Amino acid sequence: MEKESAVLLLFTGGTISMSEDPATGALRPIEFDRLQEYLPELKQTGVRIKSIPFLPLIDSSDIQPDTWEKIALAIQENYDDFDGFVVLHGTDTMAHTASALSFMFENLSKPVILTGAQLPIGMMRSDAKENLLTSIEIASAKENGHAIVPEVCIFFEDTLFRGNRTTKKNAEHFSAFNSYNYPPLAKAGVHIKFFRSYIHYPEPGTKLRVRTKIDQNIAILKIFPGITQLTVHAILNIPELKAVVLESFGAGNAPRHAWFYNELKNATERGILIVNKSQCSTGTVEMGRYETSLNLMNAGLISGYDCTTEAIVAKLMYLLGEYESLDEVKHKLSISMCGEMTIS
Repeated sequence: MEKESAVLLLFTGGTISMSEDPATGALRPIEFDRLQEYLPELKQTGVRIKSIPFLPLIDSSDIQPDTWEKIALAIQENYDDFDGFVVLHGTDTMAHTASALSFMFENLSKPVILTGAQLPIGMMRSDAKENLLTSIEIASAKENGHAIVPEVCIFFEDTLFRGNRTTKKNAEHFSAFNSYNYPPLAKAGVHIKFFRSYIHYPEPGTKLRVRTKIDQNIAILKIFPGITQLTVHAILNIPELKAVVLESFGAGNAPRHAWFYNELKNATERGILIVNKSQCSTGTVEMGRYETSLNLMNAGLISGYDCTTEAIVAKLMYLLGEYESLDEVKHKLSISMCGEMTIS
């Protein structure tokens, strides 16, 4: 007889965990025990579900790296007892958390699916029910005894995305997320169709390693026409700063002002890592393709290729926390560690 599938549900907070106060109409966190009242279908899934609420529940705008660590360690502690994991999370920073977890889990062989909702679970038209039930089904899905999707993913509306390729695109529609530079891993309709050629599988026999050290001494510098030297200088000279994500134009281009080049060059010579990330959602950084990006190459910037900002931020925090060698960090920034970028 086949063993019953088991999924651990980590309840962190967000819109999915809210209900409407009948007296005031304001949204408030639901009592965790009431979840099954809203979702009696949980008992019909055929999956053994255990839940761990993170109390007090956290709005996703308040998510910090210590929450990433708490999620990672909860999964590590329960890893051998469950076939997969579903993390209920607010949408605003879901892509940040998914990206961070993808770097924290090395040799992951089980699904970690983040999901949430645009409307609270207690509201009539809420998308929470379908998102949660399908996420549980994906987290427990196996073939020949092995997980079909052993990755950190985001499932929303009808699509499963690689977590570190995903960005929140919409605050209004149920299709809140997109993966602009990488295909979906699955689509859910009458059946769930998995696109196996896009799914990453670990080396057989490897054991899960969880690394949660984080260094938060990074900044994002988004350039715009008219940006001043004072602004750039102030950001690049933040005390304790170790790395910067430079959000550039187009395929990785920036103004050719002498002062701009000098500020960047001075920063990299002081050991500050600067990663070039396009402001465009789709496409990749191609430093050297245009003359306006040659200065960035000469100033010592590192290409972020087609990474999302969320993934670069998480990768920098992770690498700076785990590795002391600047050369090692630079090397790992230039390679795809867990499918976060495409290098041609």
